[in-house]
Amino acid sequence: MSLNKDILRTFLFVLLFAVLVIASLAIGVKQISWLDFTNWQNSEAPVFFISRIPRTVALILAGVGLSISGLIMQQISLNKFVSPTTAGTLDAAKLGILISMIMLPGMASLYQMGFAFLFTVLASLVFMQMLKRIQHRSLIYIPLLGIMFGNVLAAIGTFFAYKFDIVQNMETWLIGDFSKVLKGNYELIYISLPVVALTYLYANKLTTLGLGKDMAKNLGVNYDLIVLVGLICVSLTVSAVMITAGAIPFIGLIVPNIVSLFYGDNLKRSLPITALFGAILLLFSDIISRLIIYPYEIPIGLTIGIIGGIIFLVFIGKRMRYA
Repeated sequence: MSLNKDILRTFLFVLLFAVLVIASLAIGVKQISWLDFTNWQNSEAPVFFISRIPRTVALILAGVGLSISGLIMQQISLNKFVSPTTAGTLDAAKLGILISMIMLPGMASLYQMGFAFLFTVLASLVFMQMLKRIQHRSLIYIPLLGIMFGNVLAAIGTFFAYKFDIVQNMETWLIGDFSKVLKGNYELIYISLPVVALTYLYANKLTTLGLGKDMAKNLGVNYDLIVLVGLICVSLTVSAVMITAGAIPFIGLIVPNIVSLFYGDNLKRSLPITALFGAILLLFSDIISRLIIYPYEIPIGLTIGIIGGIIFLVFIGKRMRYA
């Protein structure tokens, strides 16, 4: 009976995903008719391939990558409330991009992503060292510590932004926005595909990390290596998404928690659904952002921040009730 429910639930997710993809491709200021494709030179059809398809693909890959990144961080930290949003990961990526602007202005996006990746890996390692020194691992205390750590990184970034008069450039990375995603400037986000494949390859070992360091080592898992692989996967994904669309909060926090309620904590089982649901949530949020003040739109970072913040508070309330 449970298997039938899972199959039905998965089918509904896939159906919802297909509907949202079609809606994302259809919605826009330019009204495109299927007849436009028969008269290419005198139509708006090129907009479909230059803007609509890249935007939808970027949304899907960002949703998939960020939701899986959150799942990895929760397994490593043994805490359901740890994610790129609550561990300083997004703020570290912003700081890396800011430093790249100061040191090498006008550099290509690939090099900016390299700076973001370096700072994100270092920040993740620092955060993990901070976790090791915590004796009482409160469910709420750890993400609060991560938020404070992120605020410190954000403050450092703001200081340098004011010092070098690039506050406005820095602000563009604070709120995620897919409106500028066009063919030719979003391809770096494809890095999330091999990251997803690598995560699935190490799914069983990442699941073992959720049992704790001592248990993982007793089961023959190279704990430090798997943690490093997980952090590199998260850092690559977050950096690629940051370069493409800016900061997208809460996806990595709320999606794994929602999926685990129905599919449990075994990564082999929940990983595909986590990826699918992450794409669904980001597509849905983007459509809302484009319709709420149509024909204008609001940044998706604002929309997902409101949705994610509400869900986050609900999860905290439930966890504290049963603690």
